[in-house]
Amino acid sequence: MLATIVDTQALLKTIAAAFIAGVGVTMIFSLAILGASRFVDMARDGRPAAAIAFGAVGIAALLAAGTAVTIGIIVMTRK
Repeated sequence: MLATIVDTQALLKTIAAAFIAGVGVTMIFSLAILGASRFVDMARDGRPAAAIAFGAVGIAALLAAGTAVTIGIIVMTRK
């Protein structure tokens, strides 16, 4: 009786997808913060090559986090 009321396979897939998305977006955004803070530190220390590299990491991670959020919104609003 319980198996017909609750689709446990779909529920487990939803839980796994939410966990992966939550942890993944958090990790990506933390890379954006790391890139921004290291960019400022390296620029202040007079290391332009390292500052550019960390700035690129920060921008790429910020774009990836924005893309993940956009894809999540598209998937949730799709019928």
